[in-house]
Amino acid sequence: MSQETEERAEPAAAEPDPRRWRVLGVTLTVGFMVLLDVTIVNVAIPSMRTGLDTNAGTIQWVVSGYALALGLVLVSGGRLGDAYGRRRMMLIGLTGFVLSSAAAGLAPHVAVLVAARLVQGFAAGLLTPQSTGLIQSLFQGRERGVAFGLFGFTVSVSSAIGPIVGGLLIAAFGEEDGWRWIFLVNVPIGAVLLVAIARLVPGRVHADGPAGARLDLPGAALLGGTVLALLYPVVSLETGRRLPLVLLLLVPVLATAFVRWERRVVRTGAAPLLDLGLLRSTPGYASGIVVGSLYFTGFTGIFLVLSVYLQDGLGYSPLHAGLLLTPFAVGSAVASPVAGRLVSRVGRPLTVGALAVMMSGVVALGVLAPPSQGGRWMWLVLAVPLLVAGLGGGATVSPNFTLSLADVPTRMGGAAGGALQTGQRIGAAIGAAVLMTAYQVTVSRTGDPGTALRGALGISLVLLCAALAAAIWSWRSEPDARLAPAAS
Repeated sequence: MSQETEERAEPAAAEPDPRRWRVLGVTLTVGFMVLLDVTIVNVAIPSMRTGLDTNAGTIQWVVSGYALALGLVLVSGGRLGDAYGRRRMMLIGLTGFVLSSAAAGLAPHVAVLVAARLVQGFAAGLLTPQSTGLIQSLFQGRERGVAFGLFGFTVSVSSAIGPIVGGLLIAAFGEEDGWRWIFLVNVPIGAVLLVAIARLVPGRVHADGPAGARLDLPGAALLGGTVLALLYPVVSLETGRRLPLVLLLLVPVLATAFVRWERRVVRTGAAPLLDLGLLRSTPGYASGIVVGSLYFTGFTGIFLVLSVYLQDGLGYSPLHAGLLLTPFAVGSAVASPVAGRLVSRVGRPLTVGALAVMMSGVVALGVLAPPSQGGRWMWLVLAVPLLVAGLGGGATVSPNFTLSLADVPTRMGGAAGGALQTGQRIGAAIGAAVLMTAYQVTVSRTGDPGTALRGALGISLVLLCAALAAAIWSWRSEPDARLAPAAS
């Protein structure tokens, strides 16, 4: 890519980049790999525990540490992409992701594995917000809805297919060391993607000037501290520790300090980490964050609980458990692109209807799941409810992204998208901790995995009801976010 391309200002909306769909394909492939690593390890927990001869609480850090590190840097990573260019941040982030994946796969001790997963999560935090930033800058109008539909497809399917891929790799390479290939497979794929990013992804496309090229370090530190004070106790709850819960007292203090600092930065004319005025003045943005966060809180933990239920409760292998969850991925794959095409005509009611469909699938799953043992018809018992839930879930994510970011200025696209995804990551971490804790407590008291599953699904439904209420409130109280080009 030429120096002229690297430094050009944002092109006019009438002349879209002819390579935009190829760029989208590359960034969605990167996003798929990054988000796949959130759930792919769920089915490998028993294998890792055996292979590294460690306890369940320690190995849980392999799952939760990645999510913690990812959530810490999403907004900062998005802002760095806004200021220094998507290509540069993607190359840095993907290099770190590939190297840390290799370290995780070759880890001789669980401490090395946990450290590698933390680095992998930080690298993923640099990569993930570049996808929404690129969609904001490369696509306009109805095309942006289609692009976000494909992005929603990537988010939904990567989450749902993770246990399947993990199960296949463990089945192929063995119970003891198969988990290592869950990480090592990222190395060759990432190497190919590094070449594709260098050739296709545009560099800095906004001429923000000196202020735009500097990261608001105090703001990044305050926001990172807020997210850490919220997520670390949640992660510790999953791993069996209680002491860090006192950190929750720091959340309102650090959040207030962050808001005050960002307002001060704006008053001085410098570039903030995140323009908080977007929450107040941009239609659909604040409510979109609420809807997305609550949805991921209620949705993400379902897969973790189902994986444990199928393996520990019903005795299925990691591969069999992953395959039984396939219908959700199929439903998401079908619904996400369709919803992306419809959102420009239907608006927020599409999210409301999609959430209702997903909740009906969760209810059916709770009713039909067997209490303690499966059978030859287990696949059918799970298939229909998970397919329905997948259709609803796929039609929730992509329209919410489109409506939330439609009026966000493209110069803030990365940071705003990062904030939206930060809410989702926080929700996912809290939801996984709450649902898994509820499941384990119920199993220990009743000895019945089916009852424990239904209890966890009941909590999930309460959280999804909150997401539905937020979507209805947004539909009633705000105009639908426009899909016209955002101001620069």
